[in-house]
Amino acid sequence: MGEPLLQKLRIQEDIESAKHKLVNDNADDCDGPVTFILLFTTFTALCGTFSYGTAAGFTSPAQSGMMAGLNLSLAEFSFFGSILTIGGLVGAAMSGKLADLLGRRGALWVANSFCMTGWLMIAYSQAAWSLDIGRLFLGVAAGLSCYVVPVYIVEISPKQIRGAFTAVNALVMSSSVSVTLLVGSVTSWKTLALISTVPCVLEFVGLFFIPESPRWLARNGRVKESIAALQRLRGNNTDITKEAAEIKIYMENLQEEFKEDSFFELFKPRYSHVISVGIGLLVLQQVGGLSGYTFYMSSIFHKSGFPNSLGVSIMSAVQLVTSIFGLIIVDKYGRRSLLTVATVMMCMGSLITGLSFLFQSYALLNNYTPISAFIGVLVFFVSITVGIGGIPWVMVSEMTPINVKGSAGTLCNLTSWSCNWLVSYTFNFLFQWSTSGVFFIYSIISGLGILFVLKMVPETRGRSLEEIQADITR
Repeated sequence: MGEPLLQKLRIQEDIESAKHKLVNDNADDCDGPVTFILLFTTFTALCGTFSYGTAAGFTSPAQSGMMAGLNLSLAEFSFFGSILTIGGLVGAAMSGKLADLLGRRGALWVANSFCMTGWLMIAYSQAAWSLDIGRLFLGVAAGLSCYVVPVYIVEISPKQIRGAFTAVNALVMSSSVSVTLLVGSVTSWKTLALISTVPCVLEFVGLFFIPESPRWLARNGRVKESIAALQRLRGNNTDITKEAAEIKIYMENLQEEFKEDSFFELFKPRYSHVISVGIGLLVLQQVGGLSGYTFYMSSIFHKSGFPNSLGVSIMSAVQLVTSIFGLIIVDKYGRRSLLTVATVMMCMGSLITGLSFLFQSYALLNNYTPISAFIGVLVFFVSITVGIGGIPWVMVSEMTPINVKGSAGTLCNLTSWSCNWLVSYTFNFLFQWSTSGVFFIYSIISGLGILFVLKMVPETRGRSLEEIQADITR
């Protein structure tokens, strides 16, 4: 009964011992400086996230041109838009295993191939079937990137800035949607599809030059390559003895004491906290209304009477500013604190939006409905950019031990995309049922999420991945 606990204690004791033995007395508590290769590697990975954002934002500006140019019915275009989620489920199903089998860099190669092919098929399509296949490929790429990009960035980043580096993922996502809406408003849909291949090309070139994750290499017994990759990421003049020792000792104990990655391993008691927190945060992110707000923002503004173009423009600017703000403070105040504040804002945003439509339905305060609904939507999206949008995936990547990361990543990714589909599919029905009720439902879910974050979510700021994982799976 007590054997797994003793094994975990031994791992942590070995890590702590390595810290004292292998680090000079005058060494600080940093893993190294921010090097050019670290920035370049992060940029290359984030090109995959940017591509997902362009795919998510593509349908809004392209709808009228595609339907007129290719004689598509509303049903055909709706299927084209929704098939991205189906592709996302396919990509999510194979994301964890693919990242474990081919490595983080190898999985990015696969995602890049699907993404490039998808955009080219859409750009040169003359029929609905080729549009749908291209969109499906974009979904597969998005499903892969949603998991692989944050995991890769977490595994290569120094712990003192790991939160900021991974928070950039949310910034890039929101920025890419805004850029797509802006470019799509002044170009044709075919031109927009071709322009959307630019991040794919940049990622394709960058993948030739970036290193594999040192932790993935160590997990697969390629210790020398792991040390070489780590040294390259931290700089030739940086002493990586401490960090390399932590990785090496943790992996050796992991291989000795625990089984290889298996889906059924996830259901053992020592992983229950990791899986509960990971799935809980991703369910909160999606079922709290993210897809409904994102995909149907124009419908919300139209129903409230707020000008859509003005709303989208202000929203894009505010998201950019708050994303940068979140990036700066995530390593100062911690993941748990930001998640708590963001979840409260998420709850308040939906509550304000719901109250706006409730008053409208009773013909009360009609003059204030447009601005109050806009404020509610704005508060909701600020919560996404400050914390709910990016931190859940950061924490999944930080908390999950590498021996079950593939299976856990697949399960979490499938959960996220399934909830994404559920919310995007049901929003219109719920909105027709009650314009206020749908937002009250989201507000109640977010309120429960506040309790979940306070009760279940640990703080991971300023700790090495090995420390976090050894502690949380005791």
